[in-house]
Amino acid sequence: MRNQDRTGKHLSSPADTVLLAVARRNKGRAAGVFTASALSACAAVALPAVVGRTLDLLLAKDPEARGWLVLCAALVAAEMLLEALEALFTGTAQARSTAWLRTRAVSRLLGCAPRDAAHLTPGDTATRLSANATEAGAAPGAAAALLAALIAPVGALVALALVDLWCALAFAAGLPLLLLVLRAFAVGSSDSVARYQQVQSTLASLLTEALAGARSIAAAGTVERDRARILAPLPELGVQGRRMWSVHGRAVARSGVLLPLLTTVVVLVGGLGVVSGRVSVGELLAASRYAALAAGIGAVAGLLGTLVRSRTAARRMSGILTLPALAHGGRALPPGGPGTLRLEGVDVVQDGKFLLKDVSLTLPGGTTTAVVGRSGAGKSTLAAVAGRLCDPDAGSVLLDGVPLRELGVRQLRDEVTYAFERPSLFGDTLAAALASGARTASPAEVRAAARAAGADDFVRLLPRGYETAPGDAPLSGGEFQRLGLARAFAHAGRLLILDDATSSLDTATERRVEEALARDVGPGTRLCVAHRLSSAARADQVVWLDGGRVRAVGPHRELWRQDAYREVFAVDDGPGPQTSAAAQGERR
Repeated sequence: MRNQDRTGKHLSSPADTVLLAVARRNKGRAAGVFTASALSACAAVALPAVVGRTLDLLLAKDPEARGWLVLCAALVAAEMLLEALEALFTGTAQARSTAWLRTRAVSRLLGCAPRDAAHLTPGDTATRLSANATEAGAAPGAAAALLAALIAPVGALVALALVDLWCALAFAAGLPLLLLVLRAFAVGSSDSVARYQQVQSTLASLLTEALAGARSIAAAGTVERDRARILAPLPELGVQGRRMWSVHGRAVARSGVLLPLLTTVVVLVGGLGVVSGRVSVGELLAASRYAALAAGIGAVAGLLGTLVRSRTAARRMSGILTLPALAHGGRALPPGGPGTLRLEGVDVVQDGKFLLKDVSLTLPGGTTTAVVGRSGAGKSTLAAVAGRLCDPDAGSVLLDGVPLRELGVRQLRDEVTYAFERPSLFGDTLAAALASGARTASPAEVRAAARAAGADDFVRLLPRGYETAPGDAPLSGGEFQRLGLARAFAHAGRLLILDDATSSLDTATERRVEEALARDVGPGTRLCVAHRLSSAARADQVVWLDGGRVRAVGPHRELWRQDAYREVFAVDDGPGPQTSAAAQGERR
């Protein structure tokens, strides 16, 4: 349904907005498609009249027939050349439109807050960026070709009226039926195409999910069950595919009966005209050819189907293209600032639920703050807001007195660095992956950061060392985490945020990494999402979250006196010698 403004006027739907933007980007090539197709249609309309005139001259043995024969050949050659140009312009328009859509969509995905794109699964996103972008990109060429395709039937009908009005009236009598056939085709195709594309997306999502969890499926022995689960949408895909072809087949069958019938009626009326002397033999030939050209209006069904698919695909592409971008300001941080982070009345709401509620905190510059709480308390949301991976719905976040919203993106990402629980490494080599960031770290910085993160030893043992491709490195989860830490250390600025970035490290390795972080990594403020008691114990202060609210802030030693605080670690770590020993140490 189209949106309406306050005056009641219809506004463009998201799909139409996308298609208009694509058309504006390719108006030159679309004009080329239209021009080539229109000129080809003009040549096609002119050819029957020229052929008819040539036949009459040949029958009369008129010497002028030779020149008319040359004109016939020229029109045929021109029509072939123009059709080739039309195909060239159509192909390049679709390729460029598709490339623009994909580039714009990827930019939107990377430029929005991660939580705004969380509803898009990897499989669904891949389908939109591949098949749907290609189908939407076909719209400019198809629209131009459709407009030009109407020239030949309309021109042929006008020319038919000029040859013989009775022939034209005979043909026009069947046009309302033909238009009804085309309308039914457009309506039926739109619904079936939308359902088909949705099932395609569901299949892609299930397959991507299974590929990511292939080891779990194999270990659980559920291969057959998961295969059946992944292929479950296939029958529906078949139903919608058959429905699309059924709609198309009915339209072709009906027009296939109607159009030859109309052409036959025109020839019959024209034949009676020859008998009565109203029409010549050449004019009868021209009338039959014009009737065939006018019947070509049924051929627009193919182009109409392309536009229907393009519009449906554009509607799906709009789900990515309308993702809200994180806007950035142009302010700079005060030089030499300590990295003091302050949150003032921060709320974060998702699906009507508060993930954070009225959070106000100060992280003094140069200190380490651990964020603890049970699962779902809002720890990762706080980490995301603190470094502006998303904006709060209310309140503000300031770094050295400057709101993060007002910072330039380059300085923001240069001064605020993240390390995550599951790092992703991008680059042809491990060295390139660790060096990538708002600025490119030097080889010396990369190796120093890798040593601090405890990664240098195992990286140098790889066959190609730092030149190993990330996908070729046989690394454990803990080793990948250390590489993620190394990348963060190599780019550490005023604020370093560790979002559960040491969860896969053993206690001894985690302790060494924390010591290296304090000793070898540049000074700055640290915000650590912590699950282990030892991490909280070594922090300068602890922020205890409970249900999205700050329950308490203070040194771990003081918070440990509260039973509810101790239960946070009992739930997350579980009872065991390590926890018990740490607890005893804190009691002492």
